[in-house]
Amino acid sequence: MEKDNIQNLLLKIGRKIVREKGADALTVRKLSEASGCSVGAIYNQFSNMDNFILIQNYVTLENLTQCLAQTSKISDPYVYLNELLRSFMNFVTENKNLWFLLYDFHMKESQRTYSYLYLRKIVEIGNYVKQSLEQIVPLMEKPERVLSARVLWLCLFAVSAFAANNSLKGFSKVEENSICQILLNTYVAGLTVLERK
Repeated sequence: MEKDNIQNLLLKIGRKIVREKGADALTVRKLSEASGCSVGAIYNQFSNMDNFILIQNYVTLENLTQCLAQTSKISDPYVYLNELLRSFMNFVTENKNLWFLLYDFHMKESQRTYSYLYLRKIVEIGNYVKQSLEQIVPLMEKPERVLSARVLWLCLFAVSAFAANNSLKGFSKVEENSICQILLNTYVAGLTVLERK
């Protein structure tokens, strides 16, 4: 079997493991058992599990980008931003284990380096927030607006982890989607007030 075919097979099997059993179930040994490839063959394809997970996460980000791109464009940027949030949270809810794999990977190692393509995908997703804010608070200075968009995206990304691993179920009766919606709308309302000052 050619190298690309082996890689694609391993990535497909790895994705199935995460979807069905969770992020913690994705180990080189379990991947080896499920695929019939030796541990050595897996390392030969990806060098290490970090590279394997990075590719999985890139696919997840690509799927999210496609989901956001399909969100109905609405002329009111405030309503559109809320629709984007709905699409985002639906994606997270439907892909909980894959989203937690991505979130957990980013939280574990701050010194990790990412490829240009990977970082560009994250910027592309963040641009949905940035472009909406450009219309909602057009008079705000650009550096402040760009920073505000990044802060909002980071906050939504962090809260989305609660949805991905159900960690709020026993702690709070507030649904994760409601937390994100309140966060988004309160934050945007605050920006519109700041813009007028």
